[in-house]
Amino acid sequence: MPNDASTLVRTLWHYCNILRDDGLSYPDYVEQLTYLLFLKMSDEQSDRPVPTEYSWSSFAGRDPDSMHRLYSSALTGLSAEDGMLGVIFRNARNKIRDPAKLRLLVRDLIGQTVWTGLSPDVKGDAYEGLLEKNARDTKSGAGQYFTPRPLIEAVVECVDPRPDEAVCDPACGTAGFLLAAYEHIRTRRPKPSAAQLRHLTTKALRGIELVEEVARLATMNLLLHGVSATTASELPIKCADSLRMSSPIKFDVVLTNPPFGVKGSVARGRERGAEDVSAEFATARPEFWAQTANKQLNFLQHVVTLLKRGGRAAVVVPDNVLFESGAAATIRRKLLETCRVHTLLRLPAGLFYAQGIKANVLFFDRSLTGSHQNGLLWVYDLRKGNKFSVKTRPLVNKDLEDFVRCYRQRTPKTTAGSVRLTDHQRWKPFKVSDLLRSPSCCLDLAWGELKPPSGLGGVSGLDEIASLIQADLQHALRHISLFAGEGV
Repeated sequence: MPNDASTLVRTLWHYCNILRDDGLSYPDYVEQLTYLLFLKMSDEQSDRPVPTEYSWSSFAGRDPDSMHRLYSSALTGLSAEDGMLGVIFRNARNKIRDPAKLRLLVRDLIGQTVWTGLSPDVKGDAYEGLLEKNARDTKSGAGQYFTPRPLIEAVVECVDPRPDEAVCDPACGTAGFLLAAYEHIRTRRPKPSAAQLRHLTTKALRGIELVEEVARLATMNLLLHGVSATTASELPIKCADSLRMSSPIKFDVVLTNPPFGVKGSVARGRERGAEDVSAEFATARPEFWAQTANKQLNFLQHVVTLLKRGGRAAVVVPDNVLFESGAAATIRRKLLETCRVHTLLRLPAGLFYAQGIKANVLFFDRSLTGSHQNGLLWVYDLRKGNKFSVKTRPLVNKDLEDFVRCYRQRTPKTTAGSVRLTDHQRWKPFKVSDLLRSPSCCLDLAWGELKPPSGLGGVSGLDEIASLIQADLQHALRHISLFAGEGV
């Protein structure tokens, strides 16, 4: 078996093409590989976490039919376990119908390598390569859980998580943000101490994922990169609904790309009647500024509650969060009033596997004390002149180098009275006080293609009116979709 990540990915994916004949989808294949890799690595360790009757050795050396039967039985038994085993194997079942193909995976692929002998970089990068290939299969829908790696790395570099800090992603998908934070801390200068590395691998990273199958992939992804857990409280990934209740634990850093939409939010169960149908899907938490069925707005509020005082956050949000009226306007105002909202990265369409999405990254800090109404919101527009496609023109690290450089040049205490204007075409400051004077606190900020503003930016009346009209239209369309989806 090859010992570099790219060759390993090609080898693992070659077997996927063989198994497609057995009816396995890309996600099914990655899931079965996850089970087998975990069992094989457990078998290679002296303190094996897997019970003997369900171990790799219990089925690996058998004839195809016996192997198929015992492997299926092992997955059934392991699905009832707690802790790390519970996260990896919850509701696990054997989806490989042909015993000969299972034997091919066990004997000729997984069984040919001492996986614990490979470095975490090789194992982890190979597994993440599989997840990325899986995300490219648009038919499976797996791409919705995958954020482009160059974007993740740029965001993490800007937020700069440090040793001894705790990092959370409340909608972690396959753990891309958590892994980037882990690598950033592990390789920073000066190098973390032994105690800091122990904290990093057992306590620093926490992710929540609603979808069971994806939580499994995230757990395995972290495990292969060297993030471990010896107790239930140290499990890096929890399969749960982040929005259901407030977290008693607060974090220094929150990095997340939450899901978009309405369904899947915590619902207030009620009969549908004359009331607004979207209220059926609204999240009701007393610490939230506004009640809404909009999942990304609820995640934005949730992130604020997760932060320690002085904590830092970066959240991927779609355009409607920046301009929508109603609850969105209330949340934007409260965010500007209570947090230091300092940077907005505007992203073009074509970066994500879901078609047509225009997203942004909003950076803010939770205030220790006082107000930041005299501060600035710096906006970087990556949209002008850029067209991306996940297949033909994917985002690369170089595309974000200028943004990272601009981000580093702003200072925490920069105010509207002290800023020196620049002629940079993509990077402009806006007064927070101007944004708060706008009735809707619109953050859908843009400027001319060629002419830089002569002063600090603001929100023009016509732009705001257009944004409000667009918000109302999107609100109406969402209700139409909701009725259509429920068969009303």
